[in-house]
Amino acid sequence: MASNMTDPTQPGNLAPPPTGVPRINTITVDDISAALKAGIADFRARPLLSGFFGLFYALFGILFVWCLFWLGKVWMVIPAAIAFPLVAPFACAGLYEMSRRRQAGEDFGWSDILSVMARQRQREMGWMAFVTLFALWVWFYQFRTLLVIILQDSSFSDLDGFLAVVFTTSEGWTFLAIGTCVGAFLSAVLFSVTVIAMPMLLDREVDFITAMITSVRAVRDNPVVMLAWAGIITLTMVVSLVPAFLGLIVTLPILGHTTWHLYRRTVAPAGG
Repeated sequence: MASNMTDPTQPGNLAPPPTGVPRINTITVDDISAALKAGIADFRARPLLSGFFGLFYALFGILFVWCLFWLGKVWMVIPAAIAFPLVAPFACAGLYEMSRRRQAGEDFGWSDILSVMARQRQREMGWMAFVTLFALWVWFYQFRTLLVIILQDSSFSDLDGFLAVVFTTSEGWTFLAIGTCVGAFLSAVLFSVTVIAMPMLLDREVDFITAMITSVRAVRDNPVVMLAWAGIITLTMVVSLVPAFLGLIVTLPILGHTTWHLYRRTVAPAGG
């Protein structure tokens, strides 16, 4: 793995970062491959505990979509399905802790991991949950606004009717194009501020602002690799949602474990 920490003659190292600001390593696609292998190994080592988090996440998704149908909010199914994967990093706290302990050679059981998750509400990760929920609120609000402005003369009482309007009318295509662009922008912002911040907050005693800045710096310094990782996450999550969210039982834990290992490769150790 290439790292901008090793050669003091490089321009990027002429001015070392201020004390307390983590160094960002230069990573490659090989680091994604290595992190993915480590993530799969973590899942295979403790499949029941890892799968528990995937199952919980999948059941929450199923219940959420069922509630939308029950409330007659069929128009929210599409934005909900798009937004649902965005909360995955916060749902992976237990998976990060499992990978951390395995990497450190520490033994652990169910109570150890669940107790660590419970303690996160007293730490900075609670603020990251607020950031995530705020981004989701913005996403739903802009979706509803576009729906009213562009499809104001359309009517639909079920999901089939909504899909018909969106995919078979000129207004629907306009709505889809604008909504996709806005959604992609919000997703990119949320990915940038959380991909490194979430595991970092579990790993270190830092404030959530520092964690978000570090995450953005990691994406800025490794744009191609991080874009590739974002693409892998998006494709995997979309495929996992197709079989009634059940694919998440396996894919979510693997993505969570992999994110931890990618974080460790991207951010230099504390004091390093």
